[in-house]
Amino acid sequence: METNPNNYNLRLGAWSEMRDIALPLRIEVFVQEQHVPIALEQDEYDDQALHAIIVTNDGTGLATGRLMANGKIGRLAVKRQHRGQGLGKHVLQTLINQARVRGARLVWLHAQCDTKAFYEAFGFLAQGDPFVEAGIWHVRMVRTVNGVEPAGTAS
Repeated sequence: METNPNNYNLRLGAWSEMRDIALPLRIEVFVQEQHVPIALEQDEYDDQALHAIIVTNDGTGLATGRLMANGKIGRLAVKRQHRGQGLGKHVLQTLINQARVRGARLVWLHAQCDTKAFYEAFGFLAQGDPFVEAGIWHVRMVRTVNGVEPAGTAS
């Protein structure tokens, strides 16, 4: 567990350890705010992923995300009233670092089109045309974990 000056803790772990905090946060952000069907928000990949979650000292979930073994980062969500405080950045950077530790060369994700600039600030580059996923426009984005531009991703 990692602590920052704001008394938030970042935890890493398996879904079995993170589910009770991460799932309500994901439902709040994706299902309630963005109207993603709950059947699409939950999938069989949670059990296989490494989960990162930022919690308050009392255990309230503020931000979460997951990293799959294939390098896919997903389910990055920040509680509405805590956006703009760097929590999503902290989760994303942690997942990129974890991919590096695990020997991945690339990380990739499906970014909602209105969040593309957020990921570009972390070195992600758009790949291909936008597409609809769960009723929301997305774009595939990719980056290497060592900062070298992935082949074929120039805009």
